[in-house]
Amino acid sequence: MNSHTQHADNLTFDQCWELLEGDTVGRLALVVDGHPEIFPVNYVVHRRSIVFRSAGGSKLWGAEAARPAALEIDGYDPHTEEAWSVVARGDTDVIQDQADKDAVDALNLEPWQPGPKDSYIRLSAKALTGRRFQVTKPDVWNTRLSDRRRASFE
Repeated sequence: MNSHTQHADNLTFDQCWELLEGDTVGRLALVVDGHPEIFPVNYVVHRRSIVFRSAGGSKLWGAEAARPAALEIDGYDPHTEEAWSVVARGDTDVIQDQADKDAVDALNLEPWQPGPKDSYIRLSAKALTGRRFQVTKPDVWNTRLSDRRRASFE
């Protein structure tokens, strides 16, 4: 293995859930009108599933309540110089049970975007993968000021 090869560690199922539980915003990937779309969503983890809210009657969860989706989160820790990524793939369904809605509300699932978000959508993960890897040290003089890796050198 040469010195430029980065080693990635696969995260366990439990580590993936811990990272999901510790975050609040992810990127939701769906196929809409035959092409892929990505939507930022704020979410909570409820009974080892991912729940977010959507506008009622939207084209996404109106007539077709169940649809395949993926949610991705990632992060970077400047202290350990490690990056990580988690992807959950599965099917979505609209939560109808009021007790489940109440439980989700108790987890402080409040949409960030204004407007009514009356549909509670559950993504049940059929596949959950994650990895953590050491980030290549940047050449500070040639790295963009906005690059998060700089924080560990300044």
